[in-house]
Amino acid sequence: MSKIIIIGAGAMGTAFAFPCVDRNHDTTIIGTHLEDKFIDELKNNNNLHPALKMNVPKSINISKFEKFDSILKSKADLLVLAISSKGIEWVAEQLHKVYKDLELPSLLMLTKGLSLYENKYELLVDKLGRLLYSKGIKKITVSAVAGPCLAAGLANKVHSSVVIANKDIKVAKKISELLNTNYYHTSYSDDLAGVEVCAAIKNIFSMAVGASKGLCSNNATKEIKEKNYLNTASALIKQSINEMEIFTEYLKGKKVTVSGLAGLGDLYVSSAGGRNSKMGSYLGEGMTFSQAKNTEMKNITVEGADLIFEIGKRIKEDFNEKQLPIMIAMIDAILEDKKLDIRWENFS
Repeated sequence: MSKIIIIGAGAMGTAFAFPCVDRNHDTTIIGTHLEDKFIDELKNNNNLHPALKMNVPKSINISKFEKFDSILKSKADLLVLAISSKGIEWVAEQLHKVYKDLELPSLLMLTKGLSLYENKYELLVDKLGRLLYSKGIKKITVSAVAGPCLAAGLANKVHSSVVIANKDIKVAKKISELLNTNYYHTSYSDDLAGVEVCAAIKNIFSMAVGASKGLCSNNATKEIKEKNYLNTASALIKQSINEMEIFTEYLKGKKVTVSGLAGLGDLYVSSAGGRNSKMGSYLGEGMTFSQAKNTEMKNITVEGADLIFEIGKRIKEDFNEKQLPIMIAMIDAILEDKKLDIRWENFS
């Protein structure tokens, strides 16, 4: 039995605790400073998690932020970060406060992201490592998990497969073996860059595949499009994989990773009905990003769009529409707030 601490009481952080306790690990969820009220309400409602729509087992310890320091000092074997990408600076500071004079446990990030630092692409795992190192924490081991695993499915213990990645394959294998159950199937990889790049950029391509109904024909009726868009979706998926391979290799990841769980697997799930796919459907119908966001998805996070705002301009400096026709079309549609126009003639 190992001791696992999960920072973040959202849907995925909570769902991740299920396979942990099913492996008989001592599992604790510690909420962020923004989740105190949420945790009070959850406990007052028989541990009913509103996002998962199910009761969290009593075997999973759930604590408010006030116990953050004492819980983290209890010598965890694995520290899981289930916070938003915007909370990386915050969590780095909190970890520094606790572990400045202690050994930092092995970290596993559920959060995916890609940003720019000094005008260079930076993975979220690298950003966390940089922030911790700058605060004086020198011994840092950060792994990542990616793959087609929706929180509700995991909490309901449906068969789900993910990949654990670390530059040291032995570390990745150890964490994989720690978490594997008869429904949470874990593999491992030393391609940390490839896994993280795929996990981030698949959100952009999910929007494109989500646009397939609207893009499948300029002349067909809505009824015909509803029944005959799969040819178009397949073409978009195939081209998306090509472009993900190009971009992943550019960021020093392995091409083969794109055809695995972090790439093709996650793209499939995201395209089948997530937030990014939903935004894509509106873009495919001819709406601009601002129209769709303000009228249909006002308070909903669209990760693919957020990523484009973060790195879209830099991508256009490094690539052209002949190399990445889908990616460039999505970037233009969102940054310039214009109708989506994909150059099909540039598909490879």
